Amino acid sequence: MSTVVDKHTRIAPNILYFGTPVVLISSANEDGTANLAPMSSAFWLGWRAMLGLGARSKTAQNLIRTRECVLNLPDDGLAAAVDRLALTTGSDPVPERKWERGYRHVSDKFGRAGLTAVPSETVAPPRVAECPVGMEAVVEAVHPIGEGGGTLAFEVRVRRVWVHESIRMAGTADRIDPDLWRPLIMSFQKLYGLGGQVVPSTLATIPERAYRGADLERSLGPQS
Repeated sequence: MSTVVDKHTRIAPNILYFGTPVVLISSANEDGTANLAPMSSAFWLGWRAMLGLGARSKTAQNLIRTRECVLNLPDDGLAAAVDRLALTTGSDPVPERKWERGYRHVSDKFGRAGLTAVPSETVAPPRVAECPVGMEAVVEAVHPIGEGGGTLAFEVRVRRVWVHESIRMAGTADRIDPDLWRPLIMSFQKLYGLGGQVVPSTLATIPERAYRGADLERSLGPQS
């Protein structure tokens, strides 16, 4: 009988960002201007997403106040634009902890990144024209994380999904081609692209329509 050797070593990393897609969240400031912030603490379930944000960030404050946003997904070709937003904040004054880390206030985030704002259909914040995916969303709930209230998890419901034709699956109306969609990935504070498919997926034998849920159906209605 073979013996498996445990190759693990116990460590205590300061962050656990093993690799998640970058999201550019656009939200509306008090004066009606748009804020744009990169983040990667996000995951999706059906037509809902969970977003992890610092409670004192401008994006979190905007989401609490307006209850709406757009989740713009950049591809790996937009890495430089995303990086131009690093160490910037829409908050003025800059929160002390961010200031200590090198953050500075920038009012025109779209201009700083060199990206273009285009109108949304169901929410006030604009979409990012250059991002292959834009999802208009509303906040359904806000959940404190951990002690002290410094981090919040926003549960948002997607109302509209917009995509570039370049990533749509040929011959379908509502599917993304994973071989054409190249998300920008954040892993331990560094930006990466996505490699090719490793092996065929057994899970992919399930038709995507089998996952169709109530939130998607609701998005098709007049009040979405």
